[in-house]
Amino acid sequence: MDGASHGDVVPLDDKAVVWGTTININTCIKTFRHFLDHFTEADRDVDAEDVEITDAMREPFYPPRLQQMRLSETTHFNLDAQNLLCYAPATALYHQLVRYPAEIIPLMDHVLTEMLWMGNAPPDKAVVVRPFNLGRSVNMRQLDPADIDTLVCVKGLLIRTLSVTPDLKEAFFRCSVCHWTTSVQIERGRVVEPTKCGNRQCASDNTLQIVHNRCVFSDKQQAKMQETPDETPDGQTPHTVSMCLYDDLVDSAKPGDRVEITAVYRGVPVRVNPTRRTVRPYFRTYLDVVHIRKTDARRLGVDASIKNADEYVVDVNEGDQLVTAQSAEQLAAEMTAIAQRPDLYEMLAQSVAPSIFGMDDAKKGVLLQLFGGVNRFTADKSGRPRIRGDINILLVGDPGVSKSQLLQYVHKLAPRGVYTSGKGSSAVGLTAYITRDPDTRQLVLESGALVLSDGGICCIDEFDKMSDHTRSVLHEVMEQQTISIAKAGIITTLNARTSILACANPIHSKFDERLSVVENINLPPPLMSRFDLLYLLLDKPNERDDRRLAQHLVGLYLDDPRDAAAATTGLVTEASTTASRFRPAMLPSETFTRYINYAKRHCEPQITEAAGVLLQDFYVKMRRPLRTGSGSYNSHTGGQVSATTRQLESMIRLSEAHARMRLSPTVEERDVREAYRLIMAALQTAAVDPRTGRIDMDMINTGISAASRHQQHAKQAAFAEMLRGLKETTISKKEALRLFREQSSEPIGERVFDAMLGQMETIGAIALLGKRDDQRIRKVRL
Repeated sequence: MDGASHGDVVPLDDKAVVWGTTININTCIKTFRHFLDHFTEADRDVDAEDVEITDAMREPFYPPRLQQMRLSETTHFNLDAQNLLCYAPATALYHQLVRYPAEIIPLMDHVLTEMLWMGNAPPDKAVVVRPFNLGRSVNMRQLDPADIDTLVCVKGLLIRTLSVTPDLKEAFFRCSVCHWTTSVQIERGRVVEPTKCGNRQCASDNTLQIVHNRCVFSDKQQAKMQETPDETPDGQTPHTVSMCLYDDLVDSAKPGDRVEITAVYRGVPVRVNPTRRTVRPYFRTYLDVVHIRKTDARRLGVDASIKNADEYVVDVNEGDQLVTAQSAEQLAAEMTAIAQRPDLYEMLAQSVAPSIFGMDDAKKGVLLQLFGGVNRFTADKSGRPRIRGDINILLVGDPGVSKSQLLQYVHKLAPRGVYTSGKGSSAVGLTAYITRDPDTRQLVLESGALVLSDGGICCIDEFDKMSDHTRSVLHEVMEQQTISIAKAGIITTLNARTSILACANPIHSKFDERLSVVENINLPPPLMSRFDLLYLLLDKPNERDDRRLAQHLVGLYLDDPRDAAAATTGLVTEASTTASRFRPAMLPSETFTRYINYAKRHCEPQITEAAGVLLQDFYVKMRRPLRTGSGSYNSHTGGQVSATTRQLESMIRLSEAHARMRLSPTVEERDVREAYRLIMAALQTAAVDPRTGRIDMDMINTGISAASRHQQHAKQAAFAEMLRGLKETTISKKEALRLFREQSSEPIGERVFDAMLGQMETIGAIALLGKRDDQRIRKVRL
């Protein structure tokens, strides 16, 4: 930390105090040493009525952690400030820490280093104390001049991190006359240059020059944090605050992370000109970070394969929990017990948005999206997956079927997730935009929603309301998982390894079952084909389902508060309350999150030979019904295709996610069967041609079914034959429509006729002359 950990503290006597404060140096040192030696977990839980104090909780809390630090040679110590507050002899030290962090933290560093190394600490083994969990977080809007030089806790969303720069910590000067040398400590970013040589035989004025390669530097990184959407006041734009990170905190968080920052609130004067000492009458504030915590028990973690690929990201221990083999075994035993439940799949599916009734297949698809498939990288382990393991899902349906509510639940659960709406998003808002840094005045890239969601899930509501230009950027993201930028001299490729969960409404509000999905929603077919699962959620009247839905909704309002309290401690069962008798077993939110995190961190299932054969068989089976005995397509189907290689890749990803859900190291046949069932259930609702009742992937890939395309070709051939029978070279469009209707056995609408003429003009068969109201058709190449 800049200014808070510089120099050693040497107590003079029992009455030595820090100038300008009431801090007694010896008292603080003795209090902190006594706290580290005698604090127990029982001291923190002594006032809790529902916590049973065990013998293990009466053991000293910190000595085992100091022993672990000594063995691992760790140079930072995470100090839970609530432990100081709860320990009666150290309560005053807690308040001094919050009020005077620049004076107290160096004292703590001094004490801890002495205790850890028995007074013989190597120069490079000085321990830095990083306090966290102050108990009350301050909204960044509420930071005011009274908070300057105090310890504050601020929560927000990290939106930008700049490159690491060297920060001068100790300057080394040498006299140009006699080569006498001296070192000068940096005081709050200010270098006090010696004006006179310290050698008595020389004593020259203004002859000392700085020697850069002998100076001591520390890593420094500037970052910017923004208010999260749930903390931004209504009608106002998010507030931002600048931060400075030093040493091992550099690169400990990435843009998109939700973080809790413990920092010293600093104020520095603003110069009129960088080359002059004259300053303005106001200060620029920033956060001098001492601790970063980005873990949230209710959110998932980033996939381990992606996290390991980002070698520049530093993994920092964010708490003071003692990680032992025994605790790891307890966690593994707890997770294995959940995985061995016979109703695991149904229980986890019901744990997804438990307030939403029904939508079983959609919930199972979202559940597998949360687990995700296995990212397979290239041989050099570059950050971009060679074969993506992220699953993309599109929900299409009538208004009021809880599509947006499901998105909101996933957004609150997913790591690094960004929630956005189709109409409120632009192309640069989703990818990245160029802005000028206010300090350096250089052009920098600001990350958009998809880049901030790297390693998480991006939830897009009102997907059909997006403009065509905005949707065009999603093609590369959903398949290659990258974003290529070439703007203002900045040419780069950004990672966007994110799953996309989107929902869309029909064009006319209500889904028309006589039309296909592509005709019902305003989405281009190439984009729709990139979704692994496309669920159609319709609001169909059914007395039995309507009654159960009504009972479920009423039960949410009549639920016993004691049942809600029990849900946070154990499994919720059907018999919890009378109002919830239709609710199956489900996991509490935190246990559900821990289970998914454990599976993604410890399980990367590999496909077995039997599962691979079954995948091949299912893929061939999905295409076989449309083939004749000779292997060619039936003529009456028009060459329609029920599955493409994208469905095979989707089946592989879903199989891996299902195996990961079971904590299985291999993908078995039952995983493949469930993936096949989910894909077929989605295709039977989303890719069925309403005219023939057959599954046709051309409906999604091109927007036109094979049967419709066959009919269009037949109409074009009949119209071309009619034109060839005419003696005239040109004919009016109205007359041509009248003649074509007379010889056609089915009604021909004007829109269908105009579309047919446009296609024939595109291939060069005819030419359209004149204005739209009085067009004529000229034969070109029939």
